[in-house]
Amino acid sequence: MPGYSPLLALPTLLERRNRLTWRAEHRAMPTKPLPVTLVIPCRNEARNLESLLPQVQGLTEELIIVDGHSADNTRELSLEHGATYVLDNRMGKGDALRVGIARATKDICVFIDADLSHDAADIPRLVTPILDGRADMVLGSRMRGGSDEFIATFMELIRLAGNMGLTWLINLRCGSKLSDSQNGFRAVRTDLLRSLNLNSVKHTIELEMTMRALRKKARVVEVATHESCRRYGQSSLSVAHQGVLFLWFYLRECVRPV
Repeated sequence: MPGYSPLLALPTLLERRNRLTWRAEHRAMPTKPLPVTLVIPCRNEARNLESLLPQVQGLTEELIIVDGHSADNTRELSLEHGATYVLDNRMGKGDALRVGIARATKDICVFIDADLSHDAADIPRLVTPILDGRADMVLGSRMRGGSDEFIATFMELIRLAGNMGLTWLINLRCGSKLSDSQNGFRAVRTDLLRSLNLNSVKHTIELEMTMRALRKKARVVEVATHESCRRYGQSSLSVAHQGVLFLWFYLRECVRPV
């Protein structure tokens, strides 16, 4: 069966949306905390957390900040906003997510980046398909909701091409029809996460998580989410330096027993 190509969603990605209309349509927030664990991996993201933490405080029943041994006031901000604060093992984003999964006490985990690129108001939309029993994993799709980063610079276009290529390969191997397999903004059943035997310690964690869930025949769906540009600081993801690693993890996950 030919793999579904995310190129089919490219016109949606490049469409210029009216941001005020987008937010008005998707801003509805729950009246009580969602019964989920929100995991935020971060390292030296205090300037971004100053804006993000007030947005997510009280949105979920559990909030876990996994800190990569920051040199700023991440710890103080986390505790001030009622989060559970834990340190990772200094190995990378994948390790941080695995630390968060191990500490989670709710039936659903939601992952959101600390750089303000994701809209916290989309969290209820990510969680709803799982709460309704229609999905086991819900991916936020920037192809469907748009991304300011993907069309910003030449390197971001390279990142877009890499994401689309990996998504096509995953669809080809797993018979899926995803448009955005690499977005870190996602919700997943906690018991599924713990059954995947994740061992990635780098940014390849999303690739590993998605492929292993699909190969276990989990119900993986997407909802449209918008990605904004990082507010402060620089991303630790280097397409040039980690591209070969992503390809290696893809080939490994094609044959690794689930």
